[in-house]
Amino acid sequence: MADVLPLVEARLRTALGEPDARAAVTFLGTDRIEVLRFSEGTGGGTDKGIVRYATLGMSAQPMADPTAVVADPVAGPRAELVLSVRAGAADTDKVLRPLAVLAASPQVEGLVVAPGASLDVGEPLWPGAPFTSVLVAEAGGLIEDLELDAPLDPVRFLPLLPMTPNEAAWKRVHGAAALQERWLTSGTDLRDPSRTSVPLD
Repeated sequence: MADVLPLVEARLRTALGEPDARAAVTFLGTDRIEVLRFSEGTGGGTDKGIVRYATLGMSAQPMADPTAVVADPVAGPRAELVLSVRAGAADTDKVLRPLAVLAASPQVEGLVVAPGASLDVGEPLWPGAPFTSVLVAEAGGLIEDLELDAPLDPVRFLPLLPMTPNEAAWKRVHGAAALQERWLTSGTDLRDPSRTSVPLD
């Protein structure tokens, strides 16, 4: 079976350009997870630019149904995670380890990460961040799915949207679509690393 990760990295480079930094994290009993940083428009002036952090390694194995007795080594959804934030407003590079933790969660906890899911790291995503969790959004926007040879599922690149604790609690009651609608109607800048919670009353 062909190694998936070089194909995944090639797709990331095609969509986002050359990474300007990368870090690797290995957790006990899991494959190595890398996080690549891609910066755009980070010149001077008022344009802060966007920094994107993408995981590399989560898609090496398919995500297994946690109720399955034996994990299928071939069939099953594959994904990588992508977080986009405005550059310069916070020390967002410290998100590398929390992102790697989330990317390792299918191996560690048997999770199947899919759009609409909440993922909580239990601590601020970066120093001073008002977020400890993220909402997994639909793939297919920024980075197209990577088709693999049958019988492998395609690799999907899932955007992560940081949530404040209030937003995460509201989402548990009302659902992901309702929260995203609130963000949309309020004109929330989901890339602002220091934004406040959207009005939820």
